[in-house]
Amino acid sequence: MYFMNKELLYQLALTRVPNIGDVHSKTLINIFGDASAVFKAPVCQLERVEGIGTIRAGCIRHFRDFKSCEAEISFMQSAGVQPIFISDKAYPQRLLHCYDSPLLLYYKGNADLNATKIVSIVGTRSNSEYGRTTCEQLIADLKEQNILVVSGLAFGIDTIAHRSALKNGLSTIGVLAHGLDRIYPNPNRTLAKEMLETGGLLTDFTSGSMPDKQNFPKRNRIVAGICDALIVIESQKRGGSLITAELAGSYNKEVFAVPGRAGDLRSEGCNYLIKSNKALMITGAADLLNEMNWLPKKPAARKQQRELFIEFTKSEKAIVSLLQQNGQVHIDDLYFKTGLSSSSVAEALLMLEMSGVVVSLPGKMFRIV
Repeated sequence: MYFMNKELLYQLALTRVPNIGDVHSKTLINIFGDASAVFKAPVCQLERVEGIGTIRAGCIRHFRDFKSCEAEISFMQSAGVQPIFISDKAYPQRLLHCYDSPLLLYYKGNADLNATKIVSIVGTRSNSEYGRTTCEQLIADLKEQNILVVSGLAFGIDTIAHRSALKNGLSTIGVLAHGLDRIYPNPNRTLAKEMLETGGLLTDFTSGSMPDKQNFPKRNRIVAGICDALIVIESQKRGGSLITAELAGSYNKEVFAVPGRAGDLRSEGCNYLIKSNKALMITGAADLLNEMNWLPKKPAARKQQRELFIEFTKSEKAIVSLLQQNGQVHIDDLYFKTGLSSSSVAEALLMLEMSGVVVSLPGKMFRIV
């Protein structure tokens, strides 16, 4: 029962203390160990914490709005919302590497937030047919990869990404810019309900939080930080997707962008990311899988068994003997030390390679297999 967890009450309270954001809160947790210890710490100790000082220490010490925290816990209990504190095992571990990662997350669903492969897909709300088909095909081609698809549940590319993931049997998570007591945009309520069955909804906003404009950049930092790779599919140059791409780059995530026609406003942002080397160009799933090294490992090719009784020509014997004595030998040394003509060496090397006796190396070097 949430009400038996006093620590959760203090965790919630810490997120509501004025002038104490995620960065300062994490500093305090690292020093004092947990949220309850922060509230019980003497003001003199709080003041000595870097970045806290007298004013912020006073805000912590004089915080009294625990009733609203109790109300939030009651809402979570009734709505089936799972609180995930930054020190919990269920917390998305990839976010821990982001300096401004949320202190406390609110989650509904059953997808693993620490899945082996996570891809965030973002883009314009007013996509073209090109953007839709590209997104659908990309996700369809990732069907066998067991990838978790993350997006923002907005109209356009976000919605297409979520629907395509569900269609192809992939888990998908929507990161919201508001509390879990509502769904925005409203037409995506049915989609959100379907996502809860095999994916989930995630936010760092409490109930009652509205989808206000200033909340979306805050939401975008989760989309950018929770993934291994971020893909931008259609975006204007000043679109919110570019902010997400910039954040992902600052978090050392791999950023990909789908190219578009020159002059197309919907592709202006993607083309800019590629041109400025802020994103790798992606035209299909193969580009992602190759760059992320997610392709299945091919079994090592079996070495061609050397014939036990190969009858070498005089030229071949000379080359084999030289290679056995010296290991790797440059082709110029083969000419010089065997005394053979260039055509004789070329012919002998060709036959020895075809027989699996000799292998060529970079730099015109040769050695025995």
